[in-house]
Amino acid sequence: MRITGGALKGRFTKCPDGVIRPAMDRMRESVFAILGDLTGKTFLDLFSGSGTIAIEAMSRGAEHVVLCEKDKIKVKTVFENVSMTEKVMHKKIECHFMPVELFIKRAKTKFDIIFCDPPFPYKFHQELIESISENGLLNENGIVLIHRPSEKDMPETIGHLKKKDYRIYGRSIVDFYEIDS
Repeated sequence: MRITGGALKGRFTKCPDGVIRPAMDRMRESVFAILGDLTGKTFLDLFSGSGTIAIEAMSRGAEHVVLCEKDKIKVKTVFENVSMTEKVMHKKIECHFMPVELFIKRAKTKFDIIFCDPPFPYKFHQELIESISENGLLNENGIVLIHRPSEKDMPETIGHLKKKDYRIYGRSIVDFYEIDS
């Protein structure tokens, strides 16, 4: 997988063993173009897989980047991939290897951007967003993105969050939720 923008643009990440559905370069590039300048932002990558989304966020200026992945098979590859931010940018991505749901319950930090990319068979998309809302993980002007299969519907409002936009990429959709004001 290729980093599509920022300081690490053009560099490649490794794909870990195990089940993985990497976010397409085109979809990642489009989503990050929509998000705009990430300079100084905090970014959380849930269901990180290879760590590529977290690396992309840091490459594009995010100041504090955290990733969470529960599959222990992916640990070695994730560390290899995120090490490029340390080597090139002298910045470190904070890595957690545990179920996302547990991370959300324990997290004490608020984020400007939360990117959720659960496996397509995952059945708890709405509950995931609800948990993020209930646990107050989003900063006031922050945004939660969730990548889902097109056949899975998502409501307009979940907890304190309201869907502000969505984008279609082949058979998948990325929904954008913000705090409902």
